[in-house]
Amino acid sequence: MASVKVARVERGGIAAALGIERGTELLSVNGRRISDFLDWEFLTADEELVIEARQPDGASVVYEIERGEGESMGVELEPPTVRQCANRCEFCFIEGLPPGLRAPLYLRDDDYRLSFAYGNFATLSNVRDRDVRRILEYRLSPLYVSVHATPHDVRRVLLNNPKVPDVIAQLTTLAAGGIQFHCQMVVVPGINDGPVLEHSLTDLWALGEAAISVAIVPVGLTQFSHLYTGRSMDRQAARSLLAVTDRWATRAVDDRGNPWVYGSDELYLLADVPLPDATHYGDFAQIENGVGSVTMLRQRLADGTPSLARHDGRRIGVVTGTAMAPLMPPLLDALRAATGATFELIPVVNSMFGSTTTTAGLLVSADIQSALAGRADLDLALVPAECINERGQFLDDRLFDDVRDELPMPVMPSYDFIDVLR
Repeated sequence: MASVKVARVERGGIAAALGIERGTELLSVNGRRISDFLDWEFLTADEELVIEARQPDGASVVYEIERGEGESMGVELEPPTVRQCANRCEFCFIEGLPPGLRAPLYLRDDDYRLSFAYGNFATLSNVRDRDVRRILEYRLSPLYVSVHATPHDVRRVLLNNPKVPDVIAQLTTLAAGGIQFHCQMVVVPGINDGPVLEHSLTDLWALGEAAISVAIVPVGLTQFSHLYTGRSMDRQAARSLLAVTDRWATRAVDDRGNPWVYGSDELYLLADVPLPDATHYGDFAQIENGVGSVTMLRQRLADGTPSLARHDGRRIGVVTGTAMAPLMPPLLDALRAATGATFELIPVVNSMFGSTTTTAGLLVSADIQSALAGRADLDLALVPAECINERGQFLDDRLFDDVRDELPMPVMPSYDFIDVLR
């Protein structure tokens, strides 16, 4: 029998008042079985509830609830079993990880539920008819979909999966049911650029308002990307992609009032083309996908500079990846003028993934240590907050606090400078 278990009960919620405790299995709501957190969230939205449960000691119990508007059920559920990816994309980031990291990093999730709940991109290649019915019933919108290419033969090659379904047929069904989606296409030179990219954008455009946005992302590789057999993305290829992106964006602005298709920041950096300003990105819907991150940083800095404290005479080191390094001097000049501090840019080559991995968010603890060890001349060092997870760990599994304790100056993670220097 399907069920979900309670991981934590919040004080003051309905569950605490009923005596529900950690480990309780939640079996059904108003006669419908519960299989995961989505069922629980959507089925408990009603005001009158009959919940079947099994207590940790095995006893069955039925709770009858009249729920007031806005009243919290007050339970946190155990994490769901994540639906894993059945594809073997040559450019998969997981396939580019070195051996020996902690196990969760190798989990290749491809779960439409996490796409809706957290904005994770999913290929929909493992979505079945009953999943589609569920998406439509619960109105799981917007979703984030890794399209990569719409021609079916090309997509099968890119996903390295002969059983992958027709993504346009899937998206057409979802669109007809009122579901919207953000799309991404990781572009591999010679496979899904050129005419294939034009075909894909034409197909997605034809879906109308259901396809909210499309991100064009250049293939990214590490020194461990053992499956990849294609060409890497060079400056000329990146500029060709931007030319397509700009042409479609111009059309979209004229027809729909927004660019619709966006190049990732990495694409602009590879092409050595200036990034657009903040108005180009609207509400920055794909910022977690690296679309507009640099522009958002510039905007935050411009907005926050007047609130900065004075740091006259302090020497502050700023650690970053090699991609951001050329863009940092004007930002650091603005910080110097606002704070009176001296800022030293410290670009670092990624020691784990190799020189082709240039983003600051993938720096590891060894990179931070090599950049800052012995730098007693610095009064403060700032490191990219994106390279530390919510548990305070770097990708190489070391804790930020442990690394900080070994360095000769105070070290702070920062998203935008303002968060530390205000």
